[in-house]
Amino acid sequence: MRSLLVYLKEYKKESYLAPIFKMLEASFELIVPLIMAQVIDVGIKEANLSYIIRMCLLLVAFGICGLISSITAQYFAAKAATGFGTKVRHALFAKIQKFTFSQLDAMGTDTLVTRMTSDINQVQSGVNMALRLFLRSPFIVFGAMIMAFSVDAKSAMIFVVTIPVLAIIVFGIMLITIPLYSKVQSNLDKIMTSTRENLCGVRVIRAFNIEEKEKIKFKSNNEKLNRSQQFVGKISALMNPLTYVIINLSTVYLLYKGAIRIDRGVLTNGQLIALLNYMSQILVELIKLANLIILLTKAVACGNRIESILSEKINMEDGTNKNIDSDNEEIAVEFENVSLKYEKDAGFALENISFVAKKGETIGIIGGTGSGKSSLVNLIPRFYDASEGSVKVFGNDVKVYKNFKLREKIGIVLQKAELFTGTIEENLRWGKADASLEDIDKVLEISQAKEYVQAKKNNIKYFVEQNGRNLSGGQKQRLTIARALMKNPEILILDDSASALDFATDAKLRMAIKKLKNNLTTFIVSQRAASVQYADLILVLDDGKIVGQGKHEELIKTNEIYQEIYYSQFPKEDVDD
Repeated sequence: MRSLLVYLKEYKKESYLAPIFKMLEASFELIVPLIMAQVIDVGIKEANLSYIIRMCLLLVAFGICGLISSITAQYFAAKAATGFGTKVRHALFAKIQKFTFSQLDAMGTDTLVTRMTSDINQVQSGVNMALRLFLRSPFIVFGAMIMAFSVDAKSAMIFVVTIPVLAIIVFGIMLITIPLYSKVQSNLDKIMTSTRENLCGVRVIRAFNIEEKEKIKFKSNNEKLNRSQQFVGKISALMNPLTYVIINLSTVYLLYKGAIRIDRGVLTNGQLIALLNYMSQILVELIKLANLIILLTKAVACGNRIESILSEKINMEDGTNKNIDSDNEEIAVEFENVSLKYEKDAGFALENISFVAKKGETIGIIGGTGSGKSSLVNLIPRFYDASEGSVKVFGNDVKVYKNFKLREKIGIVLQKAELFTGTIEENLRWGKADASLEDIDKVLEISQAKEYVQAKKNNIKYFVEQNGRNLSGGQKQRLTIARALMKNPEILILDDSASALDFATDAKLRMAIKKLKNNLTTFIVSQRAASVQYADLILVLDDGKIVGQGKHEELIKTNEIYQEIYYSQFPKEDVDD
């Protein structure tokens, strides 16, 4: 949590002024009981009306000054806290953007979303309240004790006993609840996961009629969160009654001793009232402090969760080479005995992969589900690092390049078509921000999306909803292909990106891509034999290994797995005919 305080540096002035003005307000508050004592002992006792009025006007003046101080303090505290929250949120988002795919897979989307929203809000509230009350409350507590000694030292000894006992209760409960609040936030992550899965997969849930099962699962997670919140809430709730008991016992003792001392003429009525006021101030401030401690324990727990993300080291170092000389290289991509593990203790997702893809060639990658096709192409733009061997692009290992420079040369269409809220034009300009309308028209034509885009009401200004909800699967895939082509890449990766297209549209798309510039190297990942059979090189994968490579004519004669895939889609008698 401490490392997060660096984001308050730009708000030093506000961070100092907020507690200063709060303590100024507290100072006015501490003087009030002394004035009231004078009103009772002088004004009321002597029936001096003018004196009472003067003192009352003085109280009003102190009240106005206290109000102004309080408002000023709250302004500075709010400014510092919101600025702090904004900077932490920006830093966290920037750090998440740097994480590799493997780190994002390990952490999970849901916990990252919780830390970006709920956790930061808790920390922001904690900073706000700490600036306003963390110094004010102890200042009043100890200030009231000192003022009580100035009134009557012997009676004020009860304050010396009361305050340490209250401090033990408050901080003892705080130490117990901090780890428990961390557990509460972890249970909140599970709720977030369950909610996100249900919202994203609502159609699948209804299609398989498992709403009741999901309700039971959600209810179970909710009950765990409820139990953990109730448990920590019960412990935190002990703070108020325990502090009230101590304060009330102290007040009873003070009244008992004060009455005896008044009877003896040692203490005046006004002084006793002042002592009682100071005891009441301590009670109020300790209740505030107790609530503040509860809020701060939540904030510390959430801050530690945020800190764990910010302190996470990126497990993929960026290269230093900004220059990618692709003109003097005949080979676009080369794999040399490449193996891949997603986790250290896991098995190999890819094993001993070796092949060469020359410039201008089309490489087809085919295999069964889970054979490692997507894992292979994800190594080219360096979404993951090879565990063994090397992946070379234009003659150099991908690790020597700056990631953004490497990815500028590569256009990739992922398995799942991802579109973002905005117009079709805005989505396409992700590939090239300054693209002309002619460029947009060209890529729409190549991707076979032009016809349906022109049929839309506003053409390329047609608004795409989140995740492209208002488009069909095939329409989304064609737009993502168009977006990749907007980059004018030298390497194009189509990761099963035509699965929602009919065979005729798929064939037209491949022909259009084939007619592009001669040095475009294309990787086509597919489970359709028709999509890869005309490739210059076909890689057949099975269980993370290359079990065959060559052209269609060669593989159809010699490779059993390729034959099995091909003949399952094209009956043998039809092929023979």
